[in-house]
Amino acid sequence: MEPEVITVGVDGSPESLAAAHWAADEADRRQWALRLLHAWILLAAQAPHASADRDRNAGAREVVRRARDEVRERHPGLRIIEDLVGAEAEPALLGAAGDSRMVVLGSRALGPWESYVLGDVSLNVVGRAKGPVVLVREEGGRRKPPRHERPGGLPPAPEARVVAGIGLNGPCERMLGFAFDAAASRGLALQAVHGRPLPVQAYTPWGLDPDAATELTKEADAELQDALGPWCERFPDVTVQRTVLPENPTRALVQSVFGAELLVVGRKLHRPPLAPRVGPVAHAAIHHVTCPIAVVPHE
Repeated sequence: MEPEVITVGVDGSPESLAAAHWAADEADRRQWALRLLHAWILLAAQAPHASADRDRNAGAREVVRRARDEVRERHPGLRIIEDLVGAEAEPALLGAAGDSRMVVLGSRALGPWESYVLGDVSLNVVGRAKGPVVLVREEGGRRKPPRHERPGGLPPAPEARVVAGIGLNGPCERMLGFAFDAAASRGLALQAVHGRPLPVQAYTPWGLDPDAATELTKEADAELQDALGPWCERFPDVTVQRTVLPENPTRALVQSVFGAELLVVGRKLHRPPLAPRVGPVAHAAIHHVTCPIAVVPHE
């Protein structure tokens, strides 16, 4: 039987190498294979035993070789598949997503203008893939020092955990399954974050009505507990922390994720034709969160 595979796109950039390290850690943890995929539209067809000086694909092979050697240092027993594809990166990655447990991509830091560049490969793959896509920034692929090793006398970071941004206005079973499984495989707690803005009725001429805010938060927490209940039964060893904030969901998630090892957000598979491929919460996470982000499509 063929092994389960995690595919990572590599292009020689620091971000893609960070993604390769993250994907290798994940594959090793789960005893899966790692596919290092490099797509180059000018990939030449040639004899398999061509001499080095006649190898027109030498540059492409070097990109994969470098990633393989770096990964192999930390994971000597990991099964690595080297894959050169003669295509544009986006269709190559979307094709690989069909037979991969997840696709992992390096994500550059995006500024105010760059954050709306529709041609960015990572954003397009996130918006079109039918399986989970994990985005890793350069600093996100490195292992963090233990809490007592925080440099410069900084206060200890929050405990490592998996954070999931959860909306309660529709089914999100695939996303919840991914989040619980990620927490279980790492032996970490899962923090489930839900933001719900206060209605106009919660405000009086003198300001916020604290009783109305408390009541809304209690209602939302009860709904969140119900949504998590079946998954808590399936994963009894995962400690679950519920965080409900009377905030816009985007703001609630971004302010809750500091110190997380992984953030999991959902994306609707079927969106209106003219709507963005990812919703506002996933969009904000991609552009404002520095830890690895898993975007999981769901119905």
